Amino acid sequence: MKKNIILAGIALLFVACSNENETIIDDNAVAPVTVHVTGFSVTQEDFPGTRAAQDVVDYSGVNAITLAFYKGSTETEKITQLKADGSTYTSFGEFECSLPMGTYTMVVLAYYNSDASPLELTSPTSASFTGVRAYETFSATQEVVISNTSAVDISATLSRIVTKLIVNSTDGKVADVTNVRMTFSTGGKSFNPTTGLAIVNTGFANTVSNSAAVGATSSSMSFLFLATDEQNIDVTIETLDADGAVLFSKTVNNVPFKRNRVTKLTGAMYTNESLSGAFKVNSDWLDDEEVDF
Repeated sequence: MKKNIILAGIALLFVACSNENETIIDDNAVAPVTVHVTGFSVTQEDFPGTRAAQDVVDYSGVNAITLAFYKGSTETEKITQLKADGSTYTSFGEFECSLPMGTYTMVVLAYYNSDASPLELTSPTSASFTGVRAYETFSATQEVVISNTSAVDISATLSRIVTKLIVNSTDGKVADVTNVRMTFSTGGKSFNPTTGLAIVNTGFANTVSNSAAVGATSSSMSFLFLATDEQNIDVTIETLDADGAVLFSKTVNNVPFKRNRVTKLTGAMYTNESLSGAFKVNSDWLDDEEVDF
């Protein structure tokens, strides 16, 4: 029996795909809310208007898709398509396979694949980025029943299950800084594809290169999975030289994170005044990302 699964599109936040001529009237819409806490500014608000869907092939945040079927705990089928490797697919996002009759759990993951941190899917409840960091990830799981030999088309909607941190400096980069390290007290790089929640909540450190010009402000980014839909996490920000020595260190306590939301930390990172200064927190809600099969 043949399965045809087609990845149709994905709604994006960070591309120019807004349709400002359309509006949505939602009886459950909420007003913007601003909460001030000593040393921090936290803002949560809806995005205006609507956003059109975009084909996943055009979205740089996703360059791999893995489809797997499990019968109980036994993996029956697993297929991974890599956008950069045309030999892994005919059309990126379109899958074909055959399954014996039975009841299966289908898992679909759309994510950013990198040799520095490959994604390993082992069951409907366990997956992990096995290297230095996590990346943007969308997930869907559902039960599939094969009761006869007729062809079956399956549809699913994938949701973004990660949260994102952006660290922005307000001062100019100094020449000695090569990398920025962001250390999370909780959260993780492993997750349950069914719930979208972290299965390891011990935190991790993510070191990224700093390519900003000397004297220019910088921006650094991390993705992570949360153990609950909302979670407060202590974040330590460090600048490092080429030998890995710490030049600056600042811990921001109880930073609010939420799945499918980007949290921004903004503050001085390269000057002495940063030692007594406070970082600001700006949490922006992301539009839902939907992937249709």
